[in-house]
Amino acid sequence: MNNSLDKFNRLVDALRELPTIGKKSATRLAYFMVMNDSFAGMKILNAIEDALGSLKKCTRCGGMSEDELCFICCDERRDDTVLCIVENAKDILLLEENGLFDGKYFVLDALDEFTLSTLVSIVKSGVSEVLFAITPSISNDAVILYIEDKLKSFEIHFSKIAQGVPTGVSLENVDILSLTRALEDRVKV
Repeated sequence: MNNSLDKFNRLVDALRELPTIGKKSATRLAYFMVMNDSFAGMKILNAIEDALGSLKKCTRCGGMSEDELCFICCDERRDDTVLCIVENAKDILLLEENGLFDGKYFVLDALDEFTLSTLVSIVKSGVSEVLFAITPSISNDAVILYIEDKLKSFEIHFSKIAQGVPTGVSLENVDILSLTRALEDRVKV
């Protein structure tokens, strides 16, 4: 008789490959799906299979889509003059979930010639403002400057999301870069 739990351990190992899932969480999830609710496990299996088989990058913005163009790029009601540059397609989901932006997006997942030529062709189509919604860092500031330089021949306004001290956080718990930016970008009250 084989007393091993190889298949269970393979499931735990597979779940551990997901971001933020450690061994305890993976074991809990695997146990729940196998022992408590196998129907939930089958729903998850089918949802993953469907998503992997049908989701791809939008050919225009790089966001997630089930078609060649995503629903945002196809939406004629959105403001074509404002382009929000984000780091990944997940950022688009966050902004859309909260209804924070009504323009178009561009995912900057790589800084190569193809990505830059795609960005230039989008800007040529009538963009008047490029908004950078990327994680504040010194390296990303360099990326912003590089893109601004590549797009300097167009009459466009550049902006980036505000940075500084989060609401409800004491100054002793704020990193020095955020505190510096908050002081530099202070507003009159």
